[in-house]
Amino acid sequence: MNSNTFRLAALAVAAGPVALLAAVPAHAAPATPTTGGEGRASAVVLRTGLDVSLLNKSVQVPLKVTLNEVQAPASAEKTALSVNVDGVEGGAPVSVLRADVATANATVDERRAEGYTNLAKARIHVPGLPVLSLIEVEKVTSKAVCEVGRKPVAESNVLGHVAVLGKKVTLSAGGPTRVAVPGVGEVSLDLSKTVTTERTAAATALQLKVSVNPLNLNVAEVEGEVTLAEATCETPKGPKTPEKPKTSEEPGTTDGGTSGGGDVKPQTGSDTAPTEALAETGGSSTTPYIAGGAALLLAVGAGATVLARRRAGSQG
Repeated sequence: MNSNTFRLAALAVAAGPVALLAAVPAHAAPATPTTGGEGRASAVVLRTGLDVSLLNKSVQVPLKVTLNEVQAPASAEKTALSVNVDGVEGGAPVSVLRADVATANATVDERRAEGYTNLAKARIHVPGLPVLSLIEVEKVTSKAVCEVGRKPVAESNVLGHVAVLGKKVTLSAGGPTRVAVPGVGEVSLDLSKTVTTERTAAATALQLKVSVNPLNLNVAEVEGEVTLAEATCETPKGPKTPEKPKTSEEPGTTDGGTSGGGDVKPQTGSDTAPTEALAETGGSSTTPYIAGGAALLLAVGAGATVLARRRAGSQG
């Protein structure tokens, strides 16, 4: 019994300092918001995809021209007013486009992407027609806007008069407008084409399908497509939502590098050891009384032993 009493007393004394060690809750620092995927935007004033055939179709020359084509993430702007090509009209340069205003803009930030094109008082020529314009426009614009949390928007406008191969035409949104000139050729125009999806938008003010055979200046045929005032965009993914800070009750955030398992409860610096801490060491709430009784019995026993030895010595 004495042996067990000493062990319990020793465990109670050892448990005291452990109970006073406070487990400080661990807190993760709030995550810094980061920028999501970048949006995209583009704009172009003029794009041609034409095939120029010389007499008897002995030679074919591709005529691929762009004017003021810009693309973002890096915001950009171009305002060139003309574009010329050489080598397709008897060695003389051809002025494919001249305009009073020809602007293309593309801008992108973390929440918005926009492409915009503006073309005013413009004339477009093709090889073989040095005087007659393929098309003349007063003003055309296209805009595509993609913003986080909103539906993408695409719009195009054709303002003022439009003339094709020298003829003024009235454009219809219901379908292509065809213009044919005997001895010159035929042009088909699509007005204000727009397309939108959940994250993208595209707008084109005018798209022409060209088939011209002027039989002049050693040019037999010009066929292909011409695009005026195009703009596109793609919605950015936007900033990421900050992560929720973790607390000590969540797994993997204990203070001593301990993992998984049981919960770590914060301790206070009180003078009395909590019952739970004593229970974990094999003691109970009666341990102090047992320890005190054991000490008293030990003192009494020691005193009885001394007295007994003295009596024995005096009798001897």
